[in-house]
Amino acid sequence: MHRSCAWVLLALSLASASAAGKETVSLCFEQQDVLPWRTEKLGGLNFALLKMVEQRLDIHFDYQSIPWKRCLAELKANAVDGAFAVSYKPDRRELGEYPGGQQIDASKRMHIDSYVVVRKKGSKVEWDGKSFRNLDGAIGFQLGYSVGDVLRAQNVEVDEGSQRADELARKLIAGRVAAAAIGGSDAHGLMRGPLGPQLEELPIPIIEKPYFLILSHGMLAARPQLAERIWRAIEEARNSAAYKKLEAAEGVRH
Repeated sequence: MHRSCAWVLLALSLASASAAGKETVSLCFEQQDVLPWRTEKLGGLNFALLKMVEQRLDIHFDYQSIPWKRCLAELKANAVDGAFAVSYKPDRRELGEYPGGQQIDASKRMHIDSYVVVRKKGSKVEWDGKSFRNLDGAIGFQLGYSVGDVLRAQNVEVDEGSQRADELARKLIAGRVAAAAIGGSDAHGLMRGPLGPQLEELPIPIIEKPYFLILSHGMLAARPQLAERIWRAIEEARNSAAYKKLEAAEGVRH
């Protein structure tokens, strides 16, 4: 079976699964495709992993696909029980809880991904892993993304006006930003797409980090044991042979 068909079948099974009699946990995620991790139609590795968690714990996840900043705001307001996939930033502790509490437990991550520098083809912008060179304008990144803190620490001009990776790439091609900091998975997708011939991805990542399911403060207060079981099940499912086989099929390397 072609893997895209497999994801469609997975999405259909998620959508049609009966939650009758099962404890429900509401989760939000960003309203865009971030391959191979997730799609708006509930495909990708994140949903495969969470499906395994549902089966292990006999619970039901109720998903909401919404813009990222709104997702984080709903998490902070306890309007949802959790959000994924979220990288660590100290100020995000106000929004919800990471596995491990004060000592973040990276073993309970959903996945690892990176941010890379993308430049317009022919540009002289360079990144050596420590600093930028030949930068003649702002570096763009997506609204609310954690890489903004890394860029600001470099004391470079930034542009946070884009919601989506393809929108940011078009801004880069139009010369409205000098470079773009884009999630590694998004960047690889752009390079394979119609905009790819006009772009170049630099080889050294800006940063590599784990991404988590973080749970609301309300969820932790009301159902602390379930929260811990969910995080533990994520670790177990991610390390399972079945999930590793799915990762290998998508070309994910560690």
